[in-house]
Amino acid sequence: MSDTGRVSSPTPIAPDDLTSTLTDWFAVHARPLPWRSEAAVRAAGRGRADFAWGVFLSEVMSQQTPVARVEPVWRAWLHAWPTPGELAVAPTADVLRAWDRLGYPRPALRLREAAGVIERDHDGRVPADEDALLALPGVGAYTAAAVAAFAYGRRSVVLDTNVRRVLGRVTAGIALPRPHLRREEWHAAADLVPTDPATAARWNAAVMEFGALVCTAVAPACDACPLRRRGACAWHASGAPPDSFRRRRQTWAGSDRQARGRIMALLRTHAELSGERLAELVGATQQPEPVGSARPTDIAQHERALASLVADGLVAEAGGAYRLPS
Repeated sequence: MSDTGRVSSPTPIAPDDLTSTLTDWFAVHARPLPWRSEAAVRAAGRGRADFAWGVFLSEVMSQQTPVARVEPVWRAWLHAWPTPGELAVAPTADVLRAWDRLGYPRPALRLREAAGVIERDHDGRVPADEDALLALPGVGAYTAAAVAAFAYGRRSVVLDTNVRRVLGRVTAGIALPRPHLRREEWHAAADLVPTDPATAARWNAAVMEFGALVCTAVAPACDACPLRRRGACAWHASGAPPDSFRRRRQTWAGSDRQARGRIMALLRTHAELSGERLAELVGATQQPEPVGSARPTDIAQHERALASLVADGLVAEAGGAYRLPS
């Protein structure tokens, strides 16, 4: 918005200028994340970890969890399993314990499955080709594109929430992207990816980092935005309109996801628990209600959460006792 209060029009920015603006910003402001450094990957993996393996682990782990929580777990995984072959034969219980609190633990088991395929079909090296990456268990379009770009410097279209938000604001003037990626959005993003592979990889990393640090979903730092200073952000120029898409809001407190998380946290620290003792300990981890009020234990939710964990192969049951699978 201009100083007179009128909505201004964005100044069109050429794709090359957009690329150079954000990659120049990235060169100064990029976080020193360990999976961006071959030396850091080797150090975390006791000198035996391949760079692409470190990148692959980081991308899978970061899909559900903020980077600050991912880093210590990533280091622990690389230390324990510096190669895909070592993860492929790791005991299930060890893998689930090492996943810690990175979200629902099913991706941990898919990671181990993928490691087995990498070991068997790719001589123990993470493939560089996106189609080969997509064939790995648990790997979707985003992960395949990200690994191709960040591990191998290939040209790919990396579209996570951060990238979609930045491009949506800058080029389309929308506060937040649509809940689901559409074909036309993918093609519009692909048109902005530089043709040179090395430049494309830097561009993908830069846009993602810019969305994480500056063009955030809530309270974006527009005063620090080099595109806004150039009048090149369509969203800011149109008065920063609010989100216009209806979204399904999911709350964590009281959800089945939270109930599953409590169960997994307890089984990571106990060799085995009876069903009765497990329910008792789960109840003890819940926040107490104010004095004088009663909070009935949601037995149905606890049983539903436990059953789903058993069905997913994340918890084993025998004789009324529960433990992590061996």
